[in-house]
Amino acid sequence: MTTLRLSNQPRALGKSGIMVSPLAWGMWRLAGDDVAAVRALIDAALEAGITLFDTADIYGFDTAAGFGSAEALFGRALAEDGTLRDRMVIATKGGILPPMPYDSSRAYLTAALDDSLRRMQVETVDLYQVHRRDLLTHPHEVAGALDAMVASGKVRSVGVSNHSPAEFDALQAFLGQPIVATQPEFSALHTVPLFDGTLDQAMARDVAVLAWSPLGGGRLARGDHPAAALLAKHGAAFGVDAGTAALAWVMAHPARVIPIVGSQNAVRIAAAAGAYRVEWTREQWYAVLQAGMGATLP
Repeated sequence: MTTLRLSNQPRALGKSGIMVSPLAWGMWRLAGDDVAAVRALIDAALEAGITLFDTADIYGFDTAAGFGSAEALFGRALAEDGTLRDRMVIATKGGILPPMPYDSSRAYLTAALDDSLRRMQVETVDLYQVHRRDLLTHPHEVAGALDAMVASGKVRSVGVSNHSPAEFDALQAFLGQPIVATQPEFSALHTVPLFDGTLDQAMARDVAVLAWSPLGGGRLARGDHPAAALLAKHGAAFGVDAGTAALAWVMAHPARVIPIVGSQNAVRIAAAAGAYRVEWTREQWYAVLQAGMGATLP
């Protein structure tokens, strides 16, 4: 019986030439004013072998500090130790602007990038992603903004988040460079990318897949769903909990999906590295999928 095994070795971020870890750490819930606490989270990620750090300008919007606050807090931690920047690949996103809600015009994205760089106190981001599709901006204009970012030296590579395969294709048609990453929601509880062409397109075009909410909004770690119960049982055989097994489930797909660990707890971030120990048979992997879907595959 074939066993699916995971690798902890760095891999290319699509066609960018940038090497990244098979796990990423995300800052969707990064908040507060404690720079030392943020540094502890960064250290936990680095010690777990994580080199890909994902944020966005809107992160923190729903906190007292407001829009841009997660980037700013991350930037304060980077500024306190000049050696950190060279140890990580930084990805950020722009284009969501409540209550509009979206703006991917060239003027807005250009300004948004400069604001992100200022908040993070860095000169370059390794991956800049259009956060969601702006239905009122022609992809030719979006492409022009992204190409100019790379030409300026402020961005090394570009990607998309929450884009359908058709939206991906429309943007790529006007770009002078490859889209190197796509960031869909993907977990055993949100399986759309398996069936809508997102992962197939990524494999066909050598595009990195960064999965947000790989724990299904935390439900797969809490055990209150049949898929979570299967993950807990399977993970126990490898000495990990259900949440870590959920990361391993996502990583087992041949698209070599990179799950974004969203925890703001250093212990949980460290535990994510246990995902590499988890192995799957096809029967076990498909059992979790069907439990997550609540349906039997034909």
